[in-house]
Amino acid sequence: MAAHAHAPYPDGEARSRLPNLFEVLSRRTLAPVDLFSFYIYMRDVQRSVDYLDFWLDVSQHMSLCRHYVRELRRSVLISTPDLEKAESKRSSQILSYPLDRTSSEQGPSGYQTGTNERMSNDQRLSAFLRYENGSKHSPHNSEGTNKSHDNTPGSEHPPRPSFMTTGTGNGNGSSPIHNSNGSPQNNVARADIRASAEKILYTYLLPGAEREIILPQSILNEITEAIEREGRDDPEVFDAAKDYVFQAMERDAFPGFLRAKALGNIVHPSMLLRLIIGLVAMFAGFWAAFVLIFLNKSSATRCWVILPFTVGVYSLASHQYMLDPVLALVGYSEYTFGSLHRVKEPFVRTLLNKRALMCLSWIVVVDAALCCLFIFVPSIRL
Repeated sequence: MAAHAHAPYPDGEARSRLPNLFEVLSRRTLAPVDLFSFYIYMRDVQRSVDYLDFWLDVSQHMSLCRHYVRELRRSVLISTPDLEKAESKRSSQILSYPLDRTSSEQGPSGYQTGTNERMSNDQRLSAFLRYENGSKHSPHNSEGTNKSHDNTPGSEHPPRPSFMTTGTGNGNGSSPIHNSNGSPQNNVARADIRASAEKILYTYLLPGAEREIILPQSILNEITEAIEREGRDDPEVFDAAKDYVFQAMERDAFPGFLRAKALGNIVHPSMLLRLIIGLVAMFAGFWAAFVLIFLNKSSATRCWVILPFTVGVYSLASHQYMLDPVLALVGYSEYTFGSLHRVKEPFVRTLLNKRALMCLSWIVVVDAALCCLFIFVPSIRL
């Protein structure tokens, strides 16, 4: 089930179009339009990786809640005495829905994923967490729940595993959770959920936070009121902020990401380097061509201008197209400067090959025109 959920193509067929932002965030795409590439683009180009980290942390929080409720449902079904079944009937009914979906299937709260079942399940999950929090009774770990409001200096809560260090960041509860003493524990306590919600609030949302993101004041007020005054920690608290961040990334960052990664295969430092090399090579080519003409050199000697002109035209065309045609034809793309990875998304590979052939055609035409002009023009001795 987990392998299928993280498969790039859930329907079993390769994508015949460019992916959308939801598919990238859901880890349903391959290099170079995968989540790792988008993370690097948000960090190095947009300089707004905090928005993406906020999205990932909220998705991790949702996974934590699902894991907690899944374990709680298991404990209710297995260990609840017969005398307590009537009392826990309502919570058991709320819990009796599929919880095997992973965080990779999370879109914004209003995002249409083809079915309304996901939205209903998430709402029921949040409703149960609010109900359990209000009942002040957690059969799963009542001790952890009582510690959720412990703000003493010695109390520490486990941070989210970093997306960049875990590699996959699947957030499906497979990585062990550690308590304040550092010892691993298999089950998620309600205190962990509370700590996760507070960590998101204090890291991204409060004014002056370490990685504060810009959100409408009304959304910030609602989240702060819900967490700090109402004591809520259910995933629905962050729905409005999650929607806003998704729309901001989709509007401001994602089109540029597709242009850079689906239509090109080099990063900005490489583009700048190619621009410099191209201008220098073109200057050298024109200087050598005019010198050889005015020195009355033969056409065979003047054929050496092919070298600087070819280098110059190739470098300038690569800068203009944001594409190295040779790299594209052999199936590689740059993640960072000098770091090459194979292109695995079939549709992107096709697009890059087409653009590479078109770019090479222009390179050959312009290079041939310049070389013929300066090789076969009559020379004159000054």
